[in-house]
Amino acid sequence: MGWLGTTLLVVGIVAALAGCGMAYALSRNGAAVLDAGDRLLQGDGAIRLVATANYGTDPQQKLEMFVPARTTGPATGLLPVVVFIHGGGWDSGDPHDYRFVARTLAPHGYAVVLAGYRLYPKVRYPAMLEDSAAAVAWVAAHAAQYGGDPARIVLMGHSAGAYNAVAITLERQWLGRAGLDADALRGTIGLAGPYDFYPFDKPSAIHSFGEASDPRATQPINHVRADAPPLLLLSGDADTTVKKRNSIALARALTEAGAPTEAHLLAGVTHEKIVMMLAQPFARDRRVIDAVLPFLARVTAPVTAPVTPASAPVQPPGG
Repeated sequence: MGWLGTTLLVVGIVAALAGCGMAYALSRNGAAVLDAGDRLLQGDGAIRLVATANYGTDPQQKLEMFVPARTTGPATGLLPVVVFIHGGGWDSGDPHDYRFVARTLAPHGYAVVLAGYRLYPKVRYPAMLEDSAAAVAWVAAHAAQYGGDPARIVLMGHSAGAYNAVAITLERQWLGRAGLDADALRGTIGLAGPYDFYPFDKPSAIHSFGEASDPRATQPINHVRADAPPLLLLSGDADTTVKKRNSIALARALTEAGAPTEAHLLAGVTHEKIVMMLAQPFARDRRVIDAVLPFLARVTAPVTAPVTPASAPVQPPGG
């Protein structure tokens, strides 16, 4: 394809996302469209795919691992690892469509793992947590042979994926069942995640959690603990899909329990836009990446003393 054709394709993708509405685009597998646009705009030259694997027998139990094409890590050569878990209401989504996360984060010196998990109607709670923990166990066991540091793992997720990430961070049993130390994580980042959504009133939640024997136990807010790893919770104040109160309530509960937690509200940001801001051309609005990168640098720094998360009130950085 010549430069004119490529330019027209990029313009078409961007126009589809902007003109048709972000929510509509993402509801029609917009993550794949978003990733295609990001790939055309910045290419894959800065990242290298080093592993594809299945951590279970189901096709959805899959992951991909990327490293920067030119590493600038410590003398050991091992890079801190960000495990990203996709959203989709626990009934849709494919990690392959989120390679834009790797393109954005890996050049800053991180190995990035994109992890999938089994979806409804094939499974219900707690399968998404069992799978997310199993993906982390794969990373802990195999990351080093691909250039990742198993002692410096950070979880990150959007929407349903943020629920998975935060839930297995706070509730010790899931990583423990996967054979890991429940305190092995360096930190967790949640983008527009639902953490306090009982009673269930949306089809996605009813389908995936409605048959839980103890529905309150499914809620991350009911598993706050003083010794939780550092958490960074980002939400948009224009999010009508997962209300901002989820992040606000969890951050306050953790801080009150003795685990100071950062929570940022981004003005004018919707549920879809918060993850779009990790892809070009939307990453020109740097409010997400400017919160994520300092957090990652702090929690993955070589440990010479206990990592102490900075306490931060709920605030809208950059407005």
